Formats: sequence, C-alpha cells, structure tokens
Amino acid sequence: MSTSRFDPGEQRYWAAVVPLPGALLSSLAKQAEAQGLHGLFATQVHGAPFSTLAAAAVGTRRIELATGIAIASTRSPFETAMTAMDLDRISEGRFVLGLGASSLSWTRGMHGVPVSKPLTHLKETVCAVRHIVANAHKGLEPFEGEYYRADFEEFQATSPPVRERIPIWTAALRERAVRVAGEVSDGLIGHPIWSVDWAEQMVGTELATGLDQSGRTRKDIHVNLWIWTALSDDPGRAIEDARGTVAFYAGLAQYEPYFEAQGFGEEARRIHEPIARGDLETAGKLVPDEMVRSFVACGTEDEVRVHLDRAWKVADSICLVPPAWGLGSETTFRYQARVGELIAGG
Repeated sequence: MSTSRFDPGEQRYWAAVVPLPGALLSSLAKQAEAQGLHGLFATQVHGAPFSTLAAAAVGTRRIELATGIAIASTRSPFETAMTAMDLDRISEGRFVLGLGASSLSWTRGMHGVPVSKPLTHLKETVCAVRHIVANAHKGLEPFEGEYYRADFEEFQATSPPVRERIPIWTAALRERAVRVAGEVSDGLIGHPIWSVDWAEQMVGTELATGLDQSGRTRKDIHVNLWIWTALSDDPGRAIEDARGTVAFYAGLAQYEPYFEAQGFGEEARRIHEPIARGDLETAGKLVPDEMVRSFVACGTEDEVRVHLDRAWKVADSICLVPPAWGLGSETTFRYQARVGELIAGG
C-alpha cells in the first residue's frame, strides 16, 4: 500500500485515456509513462474500455492500466474475468479491473439491462470474477448467485494466468457503494464529481464501516480519487470551462440526492430540464461559481494545489481529469497538457 497520503514524495498520479488512432494512443501512453504517471484509466462511457487499454499496454512497460470503470452489468462475469486475464497477460501483470454499477440511465436506458439491485449485482460480479480468475486453469466449480449462475460442466481449463488474483477496484458515488468497496474490493474509486468534503466523509465513515464488516482495515484497500481539474492562469476562464462538466452530472435525476446532500439540490433540480432536452450550454449557465469550485479543482496552480493537498489526506492515488463536457477537443487537450505540467513539476 502506498503511503502517498502522508508522504508527498510518493504521490501517485493517474490519468485517463480515450479511444484514439493507434499511433497517437501509443504515443500518449509512452509519454505518460515517461512523465512518471503511475497509471492510466480507460473509461466506459459508450464502448467498453478494454481495447483502449490493450493498445496502451503494447507500447509501455511500467505504467499500470485500469478500467475506470467497466460497467459490471453489461457483460457476464465470465467474459469480464476472461478479458481481465487477457489484459493482465498483454500488460505482463499491470492490469487493474475497475468495476462499477453505473447509473440507471446508462444500464437500463442504453444497455437495456434489467438489473433490479445494482449493488448486489456488483458484489456478486466481484466474487464471480475472482472465482473464475483464480481457478480457470484448474477447473471451475459451479457458481450460484442471484444474477449469475454457471455450471461450467464442459469448461476446458485455461493456461495459468499471470496472476491468480487481479486487483479489483469498485467505484462509488453514494454511501452504500462505498461500503460495498470496503466489504469486497481491493480498491475504491471515488466518483469524479465527489467534492473533497464528501471524500473525507465517505472514507472516514462509510468505507470504515464496510471494512469492519469484512474484518479488514484501511491499509487493506487502495483509495483512488478522480478529480476534475481545470488549471489556468485565468481562474474565471477555468470556472467557465468547468460549468458544463458539473451540469452534466447535476442534470441526471439519479444524482439529485447526492447534490442535495452537498447543499446544491435546488441548483441541480433547475438543471434537470435543459439536460433532459440536450441543452448543455443552457444547463452550464445555471451552475453557480460556488458549485463549480466545490466539485472541480480549478484556477491557478496554487489554487489547484490547495484542492489537491486536501485530497491527498484521503487518497492513496489521484486521477486528474480535464473538464470535457461542453468543450472542444482542443480546449480539453490544453487542460490535459497543464495537468501534465503540474504532475511533472512535483
């Protein structure tokens, strides 16, 4: 376990990558490794994140590679486990499987998955994946769960995996998902829209509760925080460019209780209507400066570092993500470059 939350000299930064032409993706992964980044995440916004990580793995040797996240309910645990073993082989033992329940607008609204208890399904997926990865080369006993049942009667054993236990980190927004991470996961991925106040509260109370239930302690789990980061010499510009990212989450009905708990329930409810009709520009204008500053590390380097200094008191590693919603790719890449400079500068 990293001691980075106590020792600034061991702070481990991650970044996120998206599907790109192979040569560009390989170049960016190599650059991230050369800059000293500890890891790269690939997200599942629309497509699955696995192919992006496979491309990043080929041109790198040290950097860790994680799904951040793969939606647990959109594929069988068997496929998830086999893909995890493939990626661990391709990367020579550098893969981390990040799983999450995601939102109903994604799982039901787009993937058509009729999972009625997402967190129960997530816990079951973690257990099933672990069962398969650890035993596929020996022969698999049946797995009986609420959502996944497999007899493996005609299963033919695989070659031995690179590792019989691939790290599994699970993502969380609200309290119950944080407790689930404490119960069954090797790591907790904090939602990128978490405020630092929320992160402190969740790790200090809810994660501890989950760990108690599994007979573990804080040192037994890795906490990775995702932080939207808009670093600019013009703080006003940074706030303006981050409004759309906050509006995107605030406009989702399932997130309303979270924003209510953060003191921005009324603001979130005003944003629902323009988001529902696909008007992100109008929605962004409804996000006040205080709300942006609560959920995004924005402004000058000194301002961003104040935000990060607080986050490091909670985190073992941090993934810095440039604002994306409502911005062109050129602007996003510019913010990404500033993030790289921040990390390289210590």
